[in-house]
Amino acid sequence: MSDTPNRTLAAFGAVLVYASVIAFTDNYVRVIARDAGLWQFHATRTAMAFAILALVAVSMGLKLWPKRPWAVIARSAIHGTAMLIYFGALAFLPVAQVAAGLFTAPLFVLFFQRYLYGQPIRGVQILAVLIGFAGVVLVLGPEALSGATLAALLPVISGALYAMGNIATQRWCAGETAETVVAGFFGMLGVYGLLGMAVLWAFPLAVPEGPDGFLQRGPVWPTGEFLWWTFVQAAGSLVGVGMFVKAYQMAEVSRVSVFEYVILPASALWGFLLWGESLAWFAWVGMALIALAGIIIARPQRDQVPIASRQ
Repeated sequence: MSDTPNRTLAAFGAVLVYASVIAFTDNYVRVIARDAGLWQFHATRTAMAFAILALVAVSMGLKLWPKRPWAVIARSAIHGTAMLIYFGALAFLPVAQVAAGLFTAPLFVLFFQRYLYGQPIRGVQILAVLIGFAGVVLVLGPEALSGATLAALLPVISGALYAMGNIATQRWCAGETAETVVAGFFGMLGVYGLLGMAVLWAFPLAVPEGPDGFLQRGPVWPTGEFLWWTFVQAAGSLVGVGMFVKAYQMAEVSRVSVFEYVILPASALWGFLLWGESLAWFAWVGMALIALAGIIIARPQRDQVPIASRQ
């Protein structure tokens, strides 16, 4: 067993690559949703991602089989379920509300690490998370705080599962390669996608036209546009999620989880460049708070200790 330093700056760089790539590809989900459903999207993207992974693995001699299959499967199930709930909630809740719920994850990271693993919570960590979350609310707008119903709890549940998956990436899968963890994640989403397609094929629902039918739509004949942007999603997600996994393997979970807030300004930037979408002044204030949270959390602590690598 060797010790891996808490390489906070390197982890932030990995998260920045992840956020930039994912924010770009996710902007085209609205295009994908016009022609096919969520379940077919996940199944098709997994097939494409596995084809790319296989080519890379053969050419670079990578080994995708996990050292601890149970750990990778469990982590994949947790993260995959979080993403299913997140995308599913988009069918009947405002995007702002869903995103705000997901970004409660850093709060849950601190909670789980304190009460499941006995890790102390520093005041500066709480301050950074609260500042970052306040920035998220400003970026998303006042509507992110409205609609406190049972349905509104779904994104928060997604955030809790997302936090658990992030912790599992470091604590359960520290000895796994990034490509192994990525393959497990895509594999689980592919299984979910195939199950969803099978259920909707056997028991079809009334499907609204266009993106409104994304959740209810069963298997359909894919269009060229759907296949192209799903391929872009697959390739981009492999790079982005690979960087995401490396970040959580390099540094403390509670630090990296705050860095993830950078995906919001990245999404806003791509939204402006691709679709001409602009943000209000309070959204820019929110982005400044998000950056401040990242700076606070990245400051080294005197009592910081290395993270044990489970090689």
